[in-house]
Amino acid sequence: MHTVGSYEAKTHLSSLLERVSRGEKIAITKHGAPVAVLVPAGKAAVADRKAVVEAIMEFRKENSLRGMSVREMIEEGRRF
Repeated sequence: MHTVGSYEAKTHLSSLLERVSRGEKIAITKHGAPVAVLVPAGKAAVADRKAVVEAIMEFRKENSLRGMSVREMIEEGRRF
């Protein structure tokens, strides 16, 4: 991953965006500390969806409905 300072990022934003559109990831730093990462938009969305599905699958392994159906849980919630 390429790293640039915030001033350079501001000055050369167009060329950085072009590089990102070709698939490169670029970290932006401020006073040497990373503050942002430029990544291609499509790849970030796919990664996020995959992470969400994995998190849901892990949640399902650790939690159960204790014999209740989703419909029963909905109806139970309406009583209050």
